[in-house]
Amino acid sequence: MIHKYKMYDTNIVLDINSGAVHVFDDAAYEVVDMYGTESKEQIIEALKTKFSGQDISDAYDEVSDLKSQGLLFSEDSYSDALAKWERKPVVKALCLHICHDCNLRCKYCFASTGSFGGQRTMMDAETGKRAIDFLIEKSAGRRNLEVDFFGGEPLMNFGVVKEIVEYARIREKEAGKNFRFTLTTNALLLNEDNKAFINKNMHNVVLSIDGRSETNDRMRPRMDGSGTYSSILPKIMDMAEARNQDNYYVRGTFTRENLDFSEDVLHLADQGFKQVSVEPVVAARDSGYDIREQDLDKLFSEYEKLAYEYVKRDREGKGFNFFHFMIDLQQGPCVIKRLGGCGSGHEYLAVTPEGDLYPCHQFVGDEKFKMGNIHQGDFDTSFQKDFQKSNVYTKKDCSQCWAKFYCSGGCAANAYQFNNDIDIPYKIGCELEKKRVECAIWIKTQE
Repeated sequence: MIHKYKMYDTNIVLDINSGAVHVFDDAAYEVVDMYGTESKEQIIEALKTKFSGQDISDAYDEVSDLKSQGLLFSEDSYSDALAKWERKPVVKALCLHICHDCNLRCKYCFASTGSFGGQRTMMDAETGKRAIDFLIEKSAGRRNLEVDFFGGEPLMNFGVVKEIVEYARIREKEAGKNFRFTLTTNALLLNEDNKAFINKNMHNVVLSIDGRSETNDRMRPRMDGSGTYSSILPKIMDMAEARNQDNYYVRGTFTRENLDFSEDVLHLADQGFKQVSVEPVVAARDSGYDIREQDLDKLFSEYEKLAYEYVKRDREGKGFNFFHFMIDLQQGPCVIKRLGGCGSGHEYLAVTPEGDLYPCHQFVGDEKFKMGNIHQGDFDTSFQKDFQKSNVYTKKDCSQCWAKFYCSGGCAANAYQFNNDIDIPYKIGCELEKKRVECAIWIKTQE
């Protein structure tokens, strides 16, 4: 399988199974379409009005050489290997819902402004400590473990965050484990004390802001309806600087209200942030904020515009990292990650304030996906097996898609939200991901 596209006059051909990326001249770009179905002489005859016979012949020989090296029209070696791959599910990461409450009322919030459709509650320290024990118990021989502190707004329950971290530091020594912590916050409650603790203990921190002041304040108001941009910006800028512009992301969401989202990305870069992520909303159909098919052409244009500016700024010494343009063509994720994605439901689980287990934070509140409770000691491993079996080959649409090894089949929660099946991908999300991959690879060709 190959994928061809042009971007800013660059002819790019991807060999999907080998992962090879080729930049071709115009002749080779056209020869690829006919290679394998027409002879060399027939191709020269068909293209002789566009290119010289020598150029066509050279292009044909180049394509043939790449094919012989396994770098073009290569065979799929993954599907057979996956069928033979037998693994026992191992939990290696937890998302701790430290707080089912929030001091903001974001209009697009998938978590019902922090409550996840239930009561506004806080996780107590004992539940958090039991979650740490559960992770150690279910991690088998895995040494490196991850814990994400999530909400709602975790800083509303920061004392418990500290207790959990301190307990985990004791337990990791006893169990021969190594914990890496991440915290997501809207930053309103950031102060010198909690900033110092975060910078000492959190491997990564996600700082929520949607971009320009008008974009952010329209979507991310306080409970009284007032905007948050002017309060948040200096706090998260201070945090980014305190972390030496590394091991953090400013993370925003774009909706139909700001389809010109590239302006929000560039605004954040202009403020001095070097790690930026602004992602499409996943909102209910016809909610008013949801991305629709008629929006795709505009969004494709925005990603291309952003990619062009991304390269330009890098050449000017003003570069920054945009999460969706970060792609590793040399090594990248391991094979299993390329085939199966984030690990939700089997490697990665969410824990509610009450100790209930779910496949990930986006499934929390849907009782059909409750996997057990860490206090009661029950854990439904059949869910683990169901999620583990889901991969780019069990998803019909993915198996035929050129981007399958880049997106790994997409988000299971989004698939279920829109199609009631974790193996039927969310189509709009797929189209946006394919465009992001095209842009990311074009950026690589410019390096």
